[in-house]
Amino acid sequence: MTARASGTIEARLARIAGQVTGIQKMVADGRYCVDILNQIAAVRSALDAAGVELLCGHLQTCAIGQPTATAHDDAKVQSQDELITEVRNVLKNFLK
Repeated sequence: MTARASGTIEARLARIAGQVTGIQKMVADGRYCVDILNQIAAVRSALDAAGVELLCGHLQTCAIGQPTATAHDDAKVQSQDELITEVRNVLKNFLK
């Protein structure tokens, strides 16, 4: 993953962490349940967006980028079929 993409993911995750902290405070303050549920839905959406960005980065650096200089250091050389299987498995887990 590129440094730019990594920074974007880190910024998204920091924002999500702040949202979760806000939800904890809402619960502690006894806020209206529907308001809390709306915030939980927002966090789920934000996590999904971060996951999609991470998956796209994975495809770019670990799948499509190999065996070029853009490949991630931990990406193992795989056949096209192995890469498709890996992406299929990641998507299956991500979309549960």
